[in-house]
Amino acid sequence: MSERQLNEQQQLFLEVLFTPEIGGDVLLAKKAAGYSDNYPTTKLVKSLEDEILAATRAYMSRLGPRAAVSLGDVLVNPTQLGVRDKLAAAKDVLDRVGVVKVEKMDITGNGIFILPPKE
Repeated sequence: MSERQLNEQQQLFLEVLFTPEIGGDVLLAKKAAGYSDNYPTTKLVKSLEDEILAATRAYMSRLGPRAAVSLGDVLVNPTQLGVRDKLAAAKDVLDRVGVVKVEKMDITGNGIFILPPKE
């Protein structure tokens, strides 16, 4: 799949969208990228939908290591304030980036169950 060429405004919009100043606010990002107030935000978001999703995935992936370190910090300092919230947030981020808890199921059986014939 080839990447689509974006114009300067579109590229700037995507670059600023995840900055701390903009904080993911599409209206602020649109303004920072130089779009007119009259340009429909819905049209902009729809035209960049795939790129916004890719940038969101990349942003979440960048948060993954912080979430993992937070889990480790909870192990080292389990009595710190806000530990439950920190733990929940870290687990949510790790789930979303694909680092999920491994669940194993051990099913053992050593018998055969024979049903009576149908009448």
